[in-house]
Amino acid sequence: MMPAGRWLRGGVLALAALAATPSSRADDYPSRPIHVIVPFAPGGATDFAIRLIQQNLAQALGQPIVIDNRGGAAGTVGTELAAQAAPDGYTLLFGNVGTISINPYFFPEMKVKPERDFAPISLVSETPGIVIASKKFPPDSLKEMVAYAKAHPGKINYAASGISTLNTLAMEEFRHAAGLEMTQIPYKGGAGPAILDLIAGNVDVMLVTLSAAAAHVKAGQLKALAITTQQRAPLLPDVPTFAESGYPEEVSSSWQGLFAVNGTPQPIVDRLHAAIVKANADPNVRKLMSEAGTLAVASDSPQSFKNYLAADRKKWAAVVERVKAEENGKPAR
Repeated sequence: MMPAGRWLRGGVLALAALAATPSSRADDYPSRPIHVIVPFAPGGATDFAIRLIQQNLAQALGQPIVIDNRGGAAGTVGTELAAQAAPDGYTLLFGNVGTISINPYFFPEMKVKPERDFAPISLVSETPGIVIASKKFPPDSLKEMVAYAKAHPGKINYAASGISTLNTLAMEEFRHAAGLEMTQIPYKGGAGPAILDLIAGNVDVMLVTLSAAAAHVKAGQLKALAITTQQRAPLLPDVPTFAESGYPEEVSSSWQGLFAVNGTPQPIVDRLHAAIVKANADPNVRKLMSEAGTLAVASDSPQSFKNYLAADRKKWAAVVERVKAEENGKPAR
């Protein structure tokens, strides 16, 4: 039988070793490739943003960045998978406004609670929204659209690619704020089919990400009425903002950001934040994002990103609650 003193000393040493483990891991982080789970299929705005900075991140961290696309269920499949990873900084989530700020309120059965299960690292990119209209639609500006809608209640229809998407919720929020009666036309398969119908004149207006609409606007196939962000977009500098159009409170954007699993040592989170800042400072990255209708951004700190997320969740929770109430208690689609 081990003497009591020796057992006590052994226990103390074991506890000390365990306590030192997180900082030890942080000291040599990263020592192997880092996997980033993207909860969407390749080719979308979220996938595009992380791939654009993939090599810069790898250079800043000294290890390969492996992108793992795990799409399904509006991003919940990949988000839940990421939450199950070890909190060691080697499996990260590249989330967006939908997976982090909207889905938890539309899909209460989700196993993941982002504010509980993830440690925010930094914003990486923001994509402005834009209200676009058919060439057959009489109004040429957001102000004219509001006046036209009020003069013809219920006559304007707008395309919606999924009731739980940011673009549809932002359009619903604007419609509510402006007091407009408009008819929603739901589409499946993302923005593509809806934009084609808009070009054909089968639907009047739509709110969509700038990256999805800019080429059609530049080609003269669609009219651009307003940008949803505070500042005008370099890609379409002649298009006024919602604020300029008289709606400064209706500002939104589709953002993407990097998250670690909650419990990841703070030095690792800080190291990853610094890598994002360095990657997004690259003029070539900024240029490529701008040309695609996306802005390269980085949070001032992990804490500032956390604060940003708290406000973002509060905003979209209220919008989702109102949309669900207007559906008379029907299950969210």
